[in-house]
Amino acid sequence: MTVYDDFAARIRTAKAPLRLRGGGTKDWYGQALAGEVLDTRINSGIISYEPTELVITARCGTPLAEIEALLAQHNQMLAFEPPRFGPESTIGGVVASALSGPRRASAGAVRDFVLGVVLMDGRGEVLRFGGQVMKNVAGYDVSRLLAGSLGTLGLILEVSLKVLPVPLREASLRFNMNEIDALARLNEWAGQPLPISASCWHQDVLTLRLSGADAAVEAAQRKLGGQALDGAEAYWASLRDQTHAYFSGGTLWRMSVPSHASAIILRGEQLIEWGGAQRWLKVDDAADADSIRRTVAASGGHATLFRGGDKAAGVFHPLAPAVAKIHERLKQSFDPAGIFNPGRMY
Repeated sequence: MTVYDDFAARIRTAKAPLRLRGGGTKDWYGQALAGEVLDTRINSGIISYEPTELVITARCGTPLAEIEALLAQHNQMLAFEPPRFGPESTIGGVVASALSGPRRASAGAVRDFVLGVVLMDGRGEVLRFGGQVMKNVAGYDVSRLLAGSLGTLGLILEVSLKVLPVPLREASLRFNMNEIDALARLNEWAGQPLPISASCWHQDVLTLRLSGADAAVEAAQRKLGGQALDGAEAYWASLRDQTHAYFSGGTLWRMSVPSHASAIILRGEQLIEWGGAQRWLKVDDAADADSIRRTVAASGGHATLFRGGDKAAGVFHPLAPAVAKIHERLKQSFDPAGIFNPGRMY
């Protein structure tokens, strides 16, 4: 009997909900956990890797660290820089959570790199979507739809991801400026041919990362000025993995807004990434969720209760009725008995 047969048997005979779980490094993310754990780590291993084709395929329980180590041997990377919340992080969890790091604004999100998946649905059936090449398909692109689904639609068995070469050169610059000026400069620079691969504003300091060919990075440095950042690799890693001091303590909200949105006035401490499109808000536990969401919505965005706080307010921004109906139909189609990660999202 194969691992997939074991999974199918667990699903078909389940008398209670199942909690799909890899390394558990993101157990804190989403609504309350429920169900008997179905550990995906027994389904581990890299199935194929073609450096010349820029594609890697791995089983869901494969450690992220193992994949990144192999890619590094060939000077390649997962360009969306998934957060490494611990050594137990798995590639299945990377896709299911769809969390991206500092390079997301320039390289793209997790879903943009998902080429194909093998999924086990709520009936224990194995379904294949996409492949190892980029294709346009009619209807929903299920491979990408699974990114961010938090295991509510099915058990991701295998995933194929596009990878990219590591930049030839990187340099990081710092500028002292307030929030308003930083947002204005980020939007100004976004319209210019500059190799900006990451940005962060915090406590009146704007930090940029430049990535690309030697000539492009050098030209950008001369044009932008600023002060060179020592220890840049560790700095960006601290943002990617949220080991930066800002992310400790308090309740953390993630605000997604148009990059051109002006400063969002809310009580608490903010940190801004992705050229202004991702803004973090750290507050005390007594913060009013409705007030935060109304303010962010007025800026054209939405707010997620990322870590801590009272989850009774709802972790994710409430869906519009029409969108909620689509979610319900998708859930019913893939998991008719509702056994996968019930209530993890809504």
